[in-house]
Parts: sequence; C-alpha cells; structure tokens
Amino acid sequence: MAVTTTAVMTLTLSATIMILATLISKKINEDREKSSPFECGFDPKNSARLPFSSRFFLIAVIFMIFDVEIALLLPMPITMLTSNMKSWMIISTAFLLILIIGLYHEWNQGSLEWSN
Repeated sequence: MAVTTTAVMTLTLSATIMILATLISKKINEDREKSSPFECGFDPKNSARLPFSSRFFLIAVIFMIFDVEIALLLPMPITMLTSNMKSWMIISTAFLLILIIGLYHEWNQGSLEWSN
C-alpha cells in the first residue's frame, strides 16, 4: 500500500511541476513572423500553385550527397589501422575518384552555380 501511495504522489508531483513549467515558460507576445513557418525561401501563406525555382531542391540534393560523403570519409583513417593496407588503398582511391568525378560532372553541368 505504501509503494502505491508513493508512486501516485511522485506521479502527481511530476505532472504538477511539468504543468507549472509549461505555464511559466509561455511567451505572452507572439510575433506573426516568428510563429509562421519558413520553407525554401517562399511564403507559405500564398497559393501553393506558384512556380518556384527548382534550384533549391537541386542544391539540397547536392548538399545531401556531399554530407553523406563526409560521413563515409571520416572513419577512413581509423579503418586503415585495422585493415589490409593494399585493399584499403584501392577502396579509398576508388571512393575518392568517384566523388571527384561526380563533383567535376556537377561543376561541368553548371549545377553548382547559383546565378543562372
């Protein structure tokens, strides 16, 4: 019986503290601009059928590709210590060569230039 009472009191006290913290932390003056979402550089309050630049999405995809690439490059020096040096050099060189060829292709196509 004492364990149940202690659990109920703990739960009640926790809920009370969370509710008080929520009420105290509320901002009284909310700005319209700060409470509106901002997505991809266009106003979400306007019509959704307006044309927009597909450059936003192209740059986002390129960023994601190179972001994943960094996540794959960072552990390479650590894996060098625990793997066969010849196979590590072949795999690392092939990986970097693919990335450099991809970067050259994007640069050659003009995908990296914002003002077109």
